Amino acid sequence: MSGQARLPVLPSRMTLAAMKIRLVGAKKGFSLLKKKSDALTVRFRGILKQIRDTKESMGKEMKDAAFRLTETKYAAGEISYMVTESVTSATVKVRLRTDNVAGVYLPQFRDTIDTSAAAVQSDLTGLSKGGEQVRNTRLAFTKALKLLVELASLQTS
Repeated sequence: MSGQARLPVLPSRMTLAAMKIRLVGAKKGFSLLKKKSDALTVRFRGILKQIRDTKESMGKEMKDAAFRLTETKYAAGEISYMVTESVTSATVKVRLRTDNVAGVYLPQFRDTIDTSAAAVQSDLTGLSKGGEQVRNTRLAFTKALKLLVELASLQTS
């Protein structure tokens, strides 16, 4: 069995030097792979901790956003058609970028908030009745959306 694992070499000084060079290269390659593995393991553990924290805060934020929506419906009545008609373009957009960790590319999502005139116009929704509640609901759902984007970014990497 051990005869099959050996390399067929001639017993000379030149072959000994070549084998020593191969051994040094193998040790260096192993140490580089070990460093890469350690870096990825550290990153993975950090991501798992962030996922746990984000999921815990996600429950609180979604609960708060749903309660804000209920408050808004109580104060302003059914506002879904007003909100749907007042939206002309998306105010929150998600962009994809990559992060390089020890030669491994990890995808990351980033949210960008548009503060142009279209976004400001949606602040006037429900101004006649319940405008403050509509604004608070919008902010609560924006915070929840940011956490969702962060969670998606963490879970894809």
